[in-house]
Amino acid sequence: MSSYLETRAYAIPHKAATVPILLPSSTRRNRRIDTTAKIVKMGNLTIRNLTITPLELKEVERHEDPTKARKPNGFAKITSRITGKSKSVPTAAVTDLNGAAKEPVTKQDITDVNIRPFSEHEISISLPDASKGESLRLTFAEPGTPYTYSVSIPGPSPRSIVMKANPPPSDQQSQVPPSDREFTLIYMPQHSFLAIFSSAHLNRWMAELNPSYPLSALSIPGTHNSPTCYVALPSVRCQAISVRKQLDNGVRFLDVRVSCPSRFPSPTKTASPRLNTPDSIPGAFPISPTTSATKTDPTQSPTDTNPPAPQPELSPQAPEPSHKDKTKGPNLSLVHSAFPIALSGTKYFHDLLSECYAFLDANPSETVLMSIKREGTGRGTDQNLSIYLAARYLTPDRWYTKPEIPTLEQARGRIVLVRRFHVDPSLQASGMGIDGSVWPDNCADGTCGSGMIRIQDYYEVGQTQHIDKKIGFAREELMRAAQQVFVPQGMPGSEAAGGPLPLFINFLSGSNFFNASCWPEKIAAKINPSMIEYLCMGHGAPQKQPGELTVGDAGTGIVVTDWVGNNGDWDLIRCIVGWNARLQLKR
Repeated sequence: MSSYLETRAYAIPHKAATVPILLPSSTRRNRRIDTTAKIVKMGNLTIRNLTITPLELKEVERHEDPTKARKPNGFAKITSRITGKSKSVPTAAVTDLNGAAKEPVTKQDITDVNIRPFSEHEISISLPDASKGESLRLTFAEPGTPYTYSVSIPGPSPRSIVMKANPPPSDQQSQVPPSDREFTLIYMPQHSFLAIFSSAHLNRWMAELNPSYPLSALSIPGTHNSPTCYVALPSVRCQAISVRKQLDNGVRFLDVRVSCPSRFPSPTKTASPRLNTPDSIPGAFPISPTTSATKTDPTQSPTDTNPPAPQPELSPQAPEPSHKDKTKGPNLSLVHSAFPIALSGTKYFHDLLSECYAFLDANPSETVLMSIKREGTGRGTDQNLSIYLAARYLTPDRWYTKPEIPTLEQARGRIVLVRRFHVDPSLQASGMGIDGSVWPDNCADGTCGSGMIRIQDYYEVGQTQHIDKKIGFAREELMRAAQQVFVPQGMPGSEAAGGPLPLFINFLSGSNFFNASCWPEKIAAKINPSMIEYLCMGHGAPQKQPGELTVGDAGTGIVVTDWVGNNGDWDLIRCIVGWNARLQLKR
């Protein structure tokens, strides 16, 4: 294992002069971390361009916040012209508008700072000292165009910074059309590292991708126990934000657990979900975003929040129930393990679908993968669940249920079923989604029985010291996903590429019900920053891969997260989505 994986980043709240501290594994166990350490002024800044746009650093300006300077004498500004070899030139003290002298500053000239797509460049520069309120304003040019872009580091918060095009000079405004191109930058002062991603419209980021690519070739953010955003037991709640807001902010994989009752229509009369329209499926209640879920269910009034009373279990040999009985089936409740996801009352699967359908109607370029698993205290079996889903929900206008990994074009506007349950024999011919029914338990790297899914789902994080182990497993799975190469059919090498790419599903989640320091929110607070760091600094970099691992398309696969969007922080999602830019180099 490389030293990169052996070093773990501890997330410490970013203040003006506080940064995460890195300690070797052997040392960290016996030392208390100093959360008040100052940022060290280092001599080199590494800039990594993770976009398809070549950039050239043209200008560096140093600013100082007068309220934090040693002497309250205004702010200093130096402009460095990138014309010569790197050197430091002492300058005379400058004065502010009131004539007060300022401390001496230095000027640096730098040359050949051209940063090609998906490359990094280290420059010698005097880094800002946050304890003095210093910042650097960097200006980049896009070669071959009249556009320049500027950004100040560090930003006003520890989150990502948006870099926009500068207005053209006044004498060129009529000749230069405005540019709407934006970049997302993540600055890590503890490593003197700046990563540049292409900014994406997170609500419709799939619109920019080649529709012929299979979903397994994409970098897809997901959430674990996606609807668990309500007030609940701390060990049950895994998300801070509602499913609709998750989707609007880039999430495209939802992990859903349902409690299954046992009374359903007879499977002998239930047809294949892919061969029926909504009107032809007995007992089906397709949900539209303009129709409330309570109105589509005749067993409940608009104010009724309780599910119907349990009904006797139906066996496949039982007589076909009447139409009235078939429309009276109970709803699927949302759960996490044996627990309901909200202390305020039962939450239902059909309401979750309403959110998904509304999102897809508003963003038809997108797709949502939905993993469905049976949990909870319901008496129903996997087979019962498959019958109920087929009869009530899985209509071809809303769902993609073929037993294969679709292309983006095939899946757009629909939910792709990832099935973590066994199907009733009457439905086996239809396939019913991507088969994840044989799911390896608590694994660092495993494959489902179908072979279409490759999984990292090590969730038994019993003690805080096990979080490092989980981080290592997640990074290693990202490296394996990065090896994959998709070769479009008809392109050179497509015949030698073998079968379809497996769908990598990499869970960042873990918990221990009996240890409050290992509940989902606490674990996410350590894992999420470490994943941002890795995706910015290590992912897709050949020299940073351990052993014989190579880099292919550098996709991430599906990365399943906890507590993203908390306090408006979507940086982990932005990093995952940003890696899809690598696929655009294939065009």
